[in-house]
Amino acid sequence: MTGGANLVPPVRSSRPEVAMQSHLEEALDAWRDARSLVIGEARNIPATKYDFRPVEQVRSVGELLAHILEVSELMVGELCRQDGDFTRKPFEELLEEHAGDVRNLREKDELVEALEHTLETGIDRLRGTGEDHILAGILRFDGQQGSRLAWMHHGISQEMYHGGQLALYTRLMGGIPALTKRIRG
Repeated sequence: MTGGANLVPPVRSSRPEVAMQSHLEEALDAWRDARSLVIGEARNIPATKYDFRPVEQVRSVGELLAHILEVSELMVGELCRQDGDFTRKPFEELLEEHAGDVRNLREKDELVEALEHTLETGIDRLRGTGEDHILAGILRFDGQQGSRLAWMHHGISQEMYHGGQLALYTRLMGGIPALTKRIRG
């Protein structure tokens, strides 16, 4: 043998080959998982409890769900722009530009429907930008440069965080969170 590059034969697995997803598709799957948690908790909380807030200084259930919607619309809108830049306008103006239609929703049925709809349209829009675009840079709120993909993961984490808040709200109202119910069967 010469060269040494092929001294060890490749290991063959008995498992069928699994196609690797692109970074964008993996992120879209992660977002779908995070959003399904939020939707599950939103469906689990009775409509009569959407005005519940643990203390006066925090968002109610309905306000929290509207916040999740508006920030995800901002995320999708800015990440899909060719000239995306989270510092190009003040935060409130970016929210108004990207999320004007969902910002004031508070009723259970309309919020759940919007959570489902904006996920699917957001996935389509992000997928439509392509892998190269999502790996490109964008200016973050802190003025630092980062990849669109990294910011997308930030947005997904934000949804998970708020999904946890919804589960806590449910506990504070004396209920059992949707994820706990699902785990228990």
